[in-house]
Amino acid sequence: MLRIEAVGKEFSGGPLPVVALDCVDLVIERGEFVTLVGPSGCGKSSLLTLISGLSAPSAGRIRLNGRDITSTDREVGFITQQDNLFPWRTLVDNVALALELAGVSSAERLREATRWIKRVGLEGFEQAYPHQLSGGMRQRANIIRTLIYEPSVILMDEPFGPLDAQTRLTLQALLLSIWESQRSTVLFVTHDLTEAIGLADRVVLMSARPGRIVREDRVEIPRPRDIFCIHDLPAFRQLYDALWHELAAQLDDFRRLAH
Repeated sequence: MLRIEAVGKEFSGGPLPVVALDCVDLVIERGEFVTLVGPSGCGKSSLLTLISGLSAPSAGRIRLNGRDITSTDREVGFITQQDNLFPWRTLVDNVALALELAGVSSAERLREATRWIKRVGLEGFEQAYPHQLSGGMRQRANIIRTLIYEPSVILMDEPFGPLDAQTRLTLQALLLSIWESQRSTVLFVTHDLTEAIGLADRVVLMSARPGRIVREDRVEIPRPRDIFCIHDLPAFRQLYDALWHELAAQLDDFRRLAH
């Protein structure tokens, strides 16, 4: 479904150009859940921005369903750390926004938004405004605001990063339950190896800047998974240790670059 071919990205405008990504190759299959990990500044978020069409690669190309991505595309949904809910819209109106922009009737978008709100445990808060909701509640709304219009690919850039550990686990479990029923294609950026392994079919690890892919690992843990207990499994520990060993080496490279 998604093919990233020899993609590079260079940022200019400062005293010296910065090469964020160098010759990145990655293929993501339809319905696959892939997590992307690596040191800070290795280009993970930059890669998502390129896939979303918000920015163009300096080299290579990105293809979705056989066609080049050259601009923003409704087939690609992008969920960030910040919920970006409109403060003047109620929860139900925020969730229904994409359907409203697509010209869906008010009755249909209200029905769909209400269904999704109930699915993520926010029933009863339909008329609440974002400032009346907790961080976890806002992020649930942020996620379903994208899922409601069923994009072909969903990009998630550390969506649970700002949340406390308990809320984070709860939302990981919720995301898995939704994904297992929908089987959307997901590329999920995280700094948390436990999260990366627990959610994914495949974990992709990137090098220190300039970002390159240094290893890809299939997660051999059956689904459905209990995200609360997954770290107790031998297969989890084996993969975690292997990834941490490689990530530690990349972090050493990152520290040398910083100095």
